[in-house]
Amino acid sequence: MVDRVSAAPAEGTRPLMHVVPRLDPSATLLFVINAAAGSFDVDAKRAVIESALAAAGRKGELLICRPADLPRVATVAAATAVAHGAAVIAVGGDGSLNTVAQAAHVAGCAMGVVPYGTFNYFARTHGIPTEPTAAARLMLEAQPTPVQVAAVNDQIFLVNASLGIYPELLQDRETFKARFGRSRWVAFVAACATLLRAQRRLRLHIELGSTVRDVQTLTLFVGNNRLQLQQLGAEPADTLAGTPGHGSMAALMLRPIGTLSMIGLLLHGAMGRLGEAAGVEGFEFHHMVVKPRLAPGRREVVVAFDGEVAPMRAPIDIRVLDKPLYLLQAHDAAGTAQAPEAAA
Repeated sequence: MVDRVSAAPAEGTRPLMHVVPRLDPSATLLFVINAAAGSFDVDAKRAVIESALAAAGRKGELLICRPADLPRVATVAAATAVAHGAAVIAVGGDGSLNTVAQAAHVAGCAMGVVPYGTFNYFARTHGIPTEPTAAARLMLEAQPTPVQVAAVNDQIFLVNASLGIYPELLQDRETFKARFGRSRWVAFVAACATLLRAQRRLRLHIELGSTVRDVQTLTLFVGNNRLQLQQLGAEPADTLAGTPGHGSMAALMLRPIGTLSMIGLLLHGAMGRLGEAAGVEGFEFHHMVVKPRLAPGRREVVVAFDGEVAPMRAPIDIRVLDKPLYLLQAHDAAGTAQAPEAAA
């Protein structure tokens, strides 16, 4: 049950032939729920979804699982969705969304989102309400729309990927959240603590087509989400067709700096002016190969993607994928992003 159409590309980019999932309105929707995501308990999530289904007269199956079981459950759900003309809907934060998106992208099924994360950049960028009840209701009326996804090696990502200090920041943030709870202020304090003790430098050989560079940096951050870059004040100069998350990606590099400069960097980031800070370089790209200089005997480097952290074998290949993810969106929200003030 598929349509083969030419999806509308970003202005200036090449059109691609995509297989667009067709939804059967009588099919049972599959909700994949990460029991550990967000500050809401499973019963509250269940109540939100069951209420939306009952109000719309739709059928749904709630697949509640532990984080360790999420990849397996998402893979089975995506295959079931393809077989029955249904959609798989991720319920959780950006990390949970990433896992479900990986399965949906491979299977070729439509995917929906009911966000329960801290920042919810992916949902906000694509016009999906951050209030779970409103998001659940939207999923029952939305249609699949192609959105850009990227990959670091074989792992897709929706929002960002990074090497260096940023993976350390994510690990510290989880420690802070376990002690002080989930909030944007807790995430900010954790980021400050990580950056102020940053010492380790990455030595990277970077290949951008015919351009080759050797750099030293504290982190290499890749953004596939324009809203996040805008809120940081770090959107690079427009040098390629499209924008980050819609035709291109953005890379940010933080050069090694002293403690006083690092404090200045934190202030710039807090004010949404990171791109103006000394030592920050940004650029757009479609495909980048990164070869880190590793210690003898090491073949892997720690990489973060959408809030998750995992070792990956070098070299690190980062690219915009030709095949999109088909995201359930309202017709008037496709291709748009909420303004930061409206989405906060």
